Amino acid sequence: MSATEASAVTTVGVLDSGVGGLSVVAAMQRAMPALPVRYIADTARFPYGDRTAEEVAARTLALGARLIDEGCALVVVACNTASSAALELLRGRFDVPIVGMEPPLKPAAERTRSGHVAVLATAGTADGERLARLHASFAGDREVLTVPMSGLADLVEAGEIAGPRVESILAAAVIELRAHEVDEVALGCTHYAFLRDALSAMLGPGVEIIDTAEPVARRVRQQLEAYGFAVPEGEAVAARCTATGGAGAFEATLDRLRAAGADLPALEVVEEVPA
Repeated sequence: MSATEASAVTTVGVLDSGVGGLSVVAAMQRAMPALPVRYIADTARFPYGDRTAEEVAARTLALGARLIDEGCALVVVACNTASSAALELLRGRFDVPIVGMEPPLKPAAERTRSGHVAVLATAGTADGERLARLHASFAGDREVLTVPMSGLADLVEAGEIAGPRVESILAAAVIELRAHEVDEVALGCTHYAFLRDALSAMLGPGVEIIDTAEPVARRVRQQLEAYGFAVPEGEAVAARCTATGGAGAFEATLDRLRAAGADLPALEVVEEVPA
């Protein structure tokens, strides 16, 4: 499909504070390879997890409006912190369907055998109302351990998904998970999807790790069809990606992630949007 043909069909916008949402775009490409995607990485404001809910909400609204103004038929907020801060605000302000992220606590609570589950999250998500509502709705009599993973998303954003610094942060979490006999781990940050292999190797085969990339990709298709938007078929289309903190720095991070074996979608990095 040419760029001209791609521009004539349904386009989906995806936003995140950085590279984490690319794990969602990769799942979308596997499910709908010909779907044009417009991705904004707000690297100038990264990390969202260290900002106030008001700051994150304002930024998410601004980037969502930008994607809609550019013709996106649906917007994915591919960030748990931004979803917690702004999802209802986005849905109240714009007429297009908005798909958000939330930690997969529900499936973790349903699948646990030990009755002990954990959510790994940024501070913003760990303290957010969305996770609190999930806990109230789905935890039941399960013990839910919420583990804020300070600094972990920063390493992923720098292209570091293996090595001593990553292992040090994960090892501290693993000690806590084992102490609580956790057998289901819900990833509450899209950045953490790139650490699945490292975390799985440390936890062993008795612990399941769950993220929401694949369910969100299915939800995008369902919403497009429900709103009458055609899901294009045909050859794969690279996601068009911009970064508010500069295209060069973003491409360098992507190069490091690829070299480390990260599952990245097909991307075309273009001139960054104004910060």
